[in-house]
Parts: sequence; structure tokens; C-alpha cells
Amino acid sequence: MRVGTPVVAGAGDQAAGAVGMGIARAGAVSATIGTSGVVFAATDRPALDPQGRLHTFCHAIPGRWHVMGVTQAAGLSLRWLRDRIGVLKHDGRDAYDILAEEASAAPAGSEGAFWVPYLMGERTPHLDPNARAALLGLTASHTRGHIIRAVMEGVAFSLKDTFSIFDEMKIPVTSIRLGGGGARSPLWRQIQADVYAHEVEIVAAEEGAAYGAAILAGVGAGAWNSVDEACDKVVRVAARISQNEAASKTMQQWYRAYRKIYPALRQVFD
Repeated sequence: MRVGTPVVAGAGDQAAGAVGMGIARAGAVSATIGTSGVVFAATDRPALDPQGRLHTFCHAIPGRWHVMGVTQAAGLSLRWLRDRIGVLKHDGRDAYDILAEEASAAPAGSEGAFWVPYLMGERTPHLDPNARAALLGLTASHTRGHIIRAVMEGVAFSLKDTFSIFDEMKIPVTSIRLGGGGARSPLWRQIQADVYAHEVEIVAAEEGAAYGAAILAGVGAGAWNSVDEACDKVVRVAARISQNEAASKTMQQWYRAYRKIYPALRQVFD
């Protein structure tokens, strides 16, 4: 490098990705579904979970912290299902779009079918390497669409566990922005809004951590005075998805049932 080239300290992948989505101030939260799933909240204090269910770190922004929960097999759950059952028709479209089309024919709550996404053990909220995935509640009337939707809903339920812990810890949630491959699916967006019982937002830039690293570099090089200012200038909300009140009511009922599954199955896995 030439003498005088600016070198700016960046961040880890989650913190950089959060900056790229504008998760800078307390109250801003992201829910990202990639292979794993992460719910990430910016805080102005080091909020610690005494039970160790969440991870607390310094944010990429000086004087800020973040707290996050992790689902080990979020997008991995849908990929696992795709690889096992395939798609019914190959018409040049993305396989996930075809699966989502099938899932959209099933009602919210999948008529009692549940997916517990512990294909890789779990980190939040159970911190249990022996946890195992389960598909349960099936009847003869359930279809492929029900099962696909149940997997998508189960991942959202697992991410909602982090929001439940945030509520216990009095961590504010004023906005939720979706990221990762799960944010590209209109159905999964709506499922998340209904499960979280909160409006969700989609940002225009999809580059994630790379976009956040560029923002941090710009601040370090003097293009903006602060990360807050930079996020306000360049992070744009492209869409907002409101919860469907009737569907959300159903999902809250099923979420309460979902939370009983792990304790009931734990003795089997142990």
C-alpha cells in the first residue's frame, strides 16, 4: 500500500452486517435468516443475560454494544427440506420460490404441524448441543405445503425466542429489519411479521456485511462524521410489511405451544 492510505478497523460479520442495515441506535433490531439465523439488537449499555442464552459484545460503533441470539439451523432447515423432498415442478424458477408457493396454500399455523429447527443442536435459547430437530403434529390431512410452511414458521418461532428474552431483559425493540436469504421470500417476510407481532422492514441494499464495512471505512476516512450519520444518509428502507392481525393472533397461540416442545422432548434426546 502507498504511504498515507487510510486503514480503518472494521468489525466482525454480524456487527458489520448490522451497520449495513442501519442497526446503530438502541431499539433498532435485525432478524437475519441465512444458514443460521441471528436476531441482533443495538444497545447503549452492555446488557448481559445471566443465563447465557444471548451473546453480548461491543458494537462496531464506539460506545455502543450489541446483544444477539442465534438459531443454528435457520435457512439450513429449508435447505435440508429442499434436499430431501425436492420440488414438484422444474420450470426454471428458483427451487425456494416453488417451495414457498406450495407453502402459501397452507394456512397460518400449518394446522398444527410444528418444526423444531434443532438440526445442529441449539444456541438460543437452550444452549444445548444435544437438542435435535423434530417434525410433529402431523395428521393424514397434512400436505407438502403444510410441512414446508411449518418449517418456515418453526424457524420464525425459534428467532422469536430471542425477542422473548429481549423482553425479559427490557431491551427495547422499536424497529425490526429483515436480512439474509429469508428476507427475499415474501411469504417468509409475512410469517416473520406475524410471528414477531411487529411491522418488519426490508432495506434496499442487500450486500450485508460488505455494505457495513464500506460504511465504516467511509466514516474512518472522514466521509461522514459518525456511523449514525452515515446510516441515516445511505441506508434506505425499501419496503415495510405489517402483521396480519388474524394470522398474528393464531401465530401467538401456536408459539405458546411451540415453547412446550423442547422441554417435552429433551428427556428423549438425553
